Amino acid sequence: MSATRRIALSIAAFVLAAGVIAPTASAHDRRGPSVTRLATFGSGGFVTGSTIGPDGAVYVTDGDAGSVKRINRRNGHVTTYATGLPRKALPDAIGGPVDIAFVGRTAYVLVTLVSGKAFGQPFGNSADKNGIYRLNRNGSFTLVADIGQWSVDNPPVPAFFIDTGVQYAMEIYHGRFLVTDGHHNRVLSVTRHGSIKQIATFGNQVPTGLEVTKGHVFITQLGPNPHVPATGRVLELRRGADPRVVAAGASMLIDVERGPGGKLFALSQGQWDGVGEGSPALPNTGRLVVVKHNGTLAPVTDGRGRELVLDRPTAMEFVGNTAYVVAINGVVYKVSNL
Repeated sequence: MSATRRIALSIAAFVLAAGVIAPTASAHDRRGPSVTRLATFGSGGFVTGSTIGPDGAVYVTDGDAGSVKRINRRNGHVTTYATGLPRKALPDAIGGPVDIAFVGRTAYVLVTLVSGKAFGQPFGNSADKNGIYRLNRNGSFTLVADIGQWSVDNPPVPAFFIDTGVQYAMEIYHGRFLVTDGHHNRVLSVTRHGSIKQIATFGNQVPTGLEVTKGHVFITQLGPNPHVPATGRVLELRRGADPRVVAAGASMLIDVERGPGGKLFALSQGQWDGVGEGSPALPNTGRLVVVKHNGTLAPVTDGRGRELVLDRPTAMEFVGNTAYVVAINGVVYKVSNL
């Protein structure tokens, strides 16, 4: 087995299968939450991050193309917003641009798994750096924080087999960037001048999505194999205190966002297929779940009380009572009437 293949098989829950089946909504379902397809973009593999831009559009990352796409929320029209970022280096894993955030009208993009060493063997182009890039006015990108090199210089204990880590999500907090590393099991704080420090670390819990809202920081954990619902958790990170478990009970949690009515919503990628380390959820087992006051996670249902079905979602954003959910292969769904 080649080193590249071992890498792809060993990145827990980041080797995700493509192929999304579009949910449909009947007229009856429109009385309650419903799912429709808004847009399709990309080359069909490993789309992970999104945000709502200053113009109100949905912006998503495309690791295969090394680009950022803009999606019109009204008609689903897709345009290329920026390109020229390092592309992913491993064919069967995430990588390249994986998340995006805006500071004012300036875009910053998180890039991962474009170079490094796995099992001691180099992969990718060493000139390509893992970290945060700023989009300049002329359309070029500038590396502002080399997270990959920092990770090499500051390995977790115990060390993991990819020395540069696997950064997954990024949010802005008090003028800094918070970044999850799902391989090194930690959360980093990064300034726009490139200063990096670790602010939270976990056991083998695979931190994934982030949300910053009203001064609070929330994070999802995918959980280790076999990714049972009990290890799919939403945590609140707190200064000077241990993280607080907000809710648990949904398998393979991948993102969390504040939604309508101030409620916290999370994305469950679905039921793990059990094939092996790094294998994805079973098709069409993903769910949008809501955090309940008793610490449980309840699936969102339509007007008939049926659970809304999603196929391996990776990220979501809310505008009013509508969620925009990105799937792994570049399909964007619109979940209305929440």
